[in-house]
Amino acid sequence: MTELRRAFTLYPRGVMAVAAQIDGAPVGLAVSAFVSVSLDPPLIALCIDAASRTWPALRGADTIGVSVLTEEHAWLGRQLASRSRDRFADAKFDETARGALLLDGAAARFECSQESELPGGDHLIALLRVESMTADPDRKPLLWHDSEFRAVAPLP
Repeated sequence: MTELRRAFTLYPRGVMAVAAQIDGAPVGLAVSAFVSVSLDPPLIALCIDAASRTWPALRGADTIGVSVLTEEHAWLGRQLASRSRDRFADAKFDETARGALLLDGAAARFECSQESELPGGDHLIALLRVESMTADPDRKPLLWHDSEFRAVAPLP
């Protein structure tokens, strides 16, 4: 299992903040297993640890914010993954009318509703419908590669 986990980390992935306002408090987590699924209808998928204590609260939100972290957000990626500290300390999120929390300065921001959820081994596959989105191609996404946060760099 350790070798498989290590091998999976060798595929670079973006890092997302997944968050919503629930009962007056921000709730969120970091996800690196994200994929675009469909343009029509607009769908994305997230893979979330089935043992997550945060996802059960998020899945019940009217809408969920999915924000692509940038290189400047490495500190927030660690913070959102923490189980022992305030995941939202010093982070600025905008709340949509339906309660999704979208990170200020993200490379892309998606307001989503839950379409469906499937079991996937020790993870859950959440299929989300994109209700609205914004993107800034000038902001470079944060990558998770080889168990470290990395930056995007052009090839020589």
